[in-house]
Amino acid sequence: MPDGLGKEEYLAGQISILRNPIISGMFFRLGLIEQFGTGVQRILKEYSHSIIQPQFLIYDNSITIKLPVVQESLQDLTGDEQKVYSVLEDKELSTSEIVQMTGFGRTKTLDVIKN
Repeated sequence: MPDGLGKEEYLAGQISILRNPIISGMFFRLGLIEQFGTGVQRILKEYSHSIIQPQFLIYDNSITIKLPVVQESLQDLTGDEQKVYSVLEDKELSTSEIVQMTGFGRTKTLDVIKN
């Protein structure tokens, strides 16, 4: 974390402290970033209606943000997708384990996961 910036302030997006103003300025001029210090607020806004929220892991010397796939409602999933989702919810499984638990063939399982 930049000096003077706490976890609460970071997550609230109230303060922007550039860690490397030269690189930030270069990215801005190249059009790779639009604004300084608005990323956390924009992430939270995009996930406001999502079932699964992003995870912010904040340490003294690093920040990791895990951005899950945006899913507004399980009703948007097909029956097959809901079945695979319920098998995978809160755990990691191999393809063969998913095939065994859903009763789908390997190709169908992979197609459902891709969707």
